Amino acid sequence: MNTLYVILTSVLVASACGVVGCFLVLRKMAMIGDAISHSVLPGIVIAFLISGSRDSVAMMLGAAALGLLTVFLIQMFQQSGVQSDASIGVVFTALFAVGIMLVSLYTRNIDLDLDCVLYGEIAYVPWNTIELLGVDIGPKAVWLVGLALVLNVAVIGLFYKQFKVCSFDPGLAAAVGIPVALFHYLLMGLVSVTTVASFESVGAILVVGMLVVPPLAAYLITEVLSRMIVYSVLIGSASAVAGYYLAKWLDASIAASMITVAGAFLLLAILFSPTHGVVPRILRQKHRLQQANSEI
Repeated sequence: MNTLYVILTSVLVASACGVVGCFLVLRKMAMIGDAISHSVLPGIVIAFLISGSRDSVAMMLGAAALGLLTVFLIQMFQQSGVQSDASIGVVFTALFAVGIMLVSLYTRNIDLDLDCVLYGEIAYVPWNTIELLGVDIGPKAVWLVGLALVLNVAVIGLFYKQFKVCSFDPGLAAAVGIPVALFHYLLMGLVSVTTVASFESVGAILVVGMLVVPPLAAYLITEVLSRMIVYSVLIGSASAVAGYYLAKWLDASIAASMITVAGAFLLLAILFSPTHGVVPRILRQKHRLQQANSEI
């Protein structure tokens, strides 16, 4: 059951991240997940100081609130003329630094460090369970990430056309009356919820990797958004399963092994993608050269 829970959690994380990650890749905001996963630290510390417990719902709410604040600040910097990558870097480092200061000032003698709140270990998922009416209903991470996945699928499915138009052509979306800013913050809210629901249990490396690598591999394979989302979920899930057994074989980090396998899938997509792949492009160039020589 421990193996099942670890694999199930990682597949849920891959699926939840893969759905929203496709839109981040299309919007050239792939590193927003990394920014959120680190900048929520002040919210976690403040919520802990108020509630006095690491296991309280207040910590999740505090992290989610800082995640949304991160998105708002990044958008504000971008609207002020700062480049997208610079906006993410400034907000990410500033809020993370504030969080580190709060940890060092107020939680020196408490088990609340960066390893606790940011770099969770997925191998410990089966032991962190929750009870409902005195009945153990399974690992906390499975329920949190599962709810995040359901939320992502429901919102993206309900407003799929709007998200699609806003991602490919925001100007057209505004012209036809779609509230672009609303759907931007709605998408960033989904990313924030997904990140916060995942990173404490499974680790920031797995969350950030699954937000970026499988969607990018899917982007190279197809030019149809619906297929891209499906391929992203499949690649992420396959990476999670294969990565677990790779980690077991090598006795290595589970999360790192999963992202390593995802990176291997990405490399295959870079090499053999029908449209963008290096190998097909070389073959097409050789074919055109042969045609030109034959005509001469």
